[in-house]
Amino acid sequence: MRHASKRFIFIFLLIHLFWIKPYSQTTGDCKIKNLSTRSGETLHYKVYYTLAGAYLGAGEATFSNTLSTYNHKPVYHVKGVGRTYKSYDWFYKVRDVYESYIDTTTMLPVKFVRNVHEGNTQIYSQVLFKQQEKKAVSTNGSFDVPACVQDVLSAIYYARNIDFSKYKAGDKIPFSIFIDDQVFPIYIRYVGKEKLHTKYGDYQTIKFKPLLIDGTIFTGGENMTVWVTDDLNKLPVLIETPILVGSIKVYLKRYEGLRNKTAGILNENIE
Repeated sequence: MRHASKRFIFIFLLIHLFWIKPYSQTTGDCKIKNLSTRSGETLHYKVYYTLAGAYLGAGEATFSNTLSTYNHKPVYHVKGVGRTYKSYDWFYKVRDVYESYIDTTTMLPVKFVRNVHEGNTQIYSQVLFKQQEKKAVSTNGSFDVPACVQDVLSAIYYARNIDFSKYKAGDKIPFSIFIDDQVFPIYIRYVGKEKLHTKYGDYQTIKFKPLLIDGTIFTGGENMTVWVTDDLNKLPVLIETPILVGSIKVYLKRYEGLRNKTAGILNENIE
């Protein structure tokens, strides 16, 4: 993967797919029905850096979903916005915006926009997906892609609609994403179900792990863990990963406009 991908430290902790090791298995049936999200949903997260038991608030991120149109067809316009706190900017300033336009029928992306400001790096790029033609047209040219390819933001909403009841602990669930003008076959490993206690609440969750490769602050292997509510919403409530020094924890802080009742939230201390 290009070095550019290794700059996306902050928002990656929420998207949790950027530096997953390429997986050679062919992706399975991509047909999936949206049961998890709707227009009006907004999820707010707080990112902590932890060291020796101390929690330091580093920044926040928000994911929103609004109904829009693209080429005269209804789409979900989902947006991920991440920023570090001013008190953390001296270390690594982040002001990131990711946008994906997702076909409401197929849950496949038709357009992806990335506008990131990280440290001294600024990147703007745009990708148009021609799913029937198996093409992705980016700022840099036209590229062949497999059927049902996702971008890094639409992949979150795809993963939230996976029916984990079809899998047993240890199973790998493959699909493909397009990033940096390249296709990456990836997977997440289903771990199982777990009752989770956090500072923001107690949850009945589904637990899975992406497989990471070595990066600038991450170590390789299945060290990152993601917990989502065990209900139709499949809200990511905690993402946790060690880094070279300390660890990062990302908590769901607040939410609005959910599609379904929050059966996976046992009790909460939402801000």
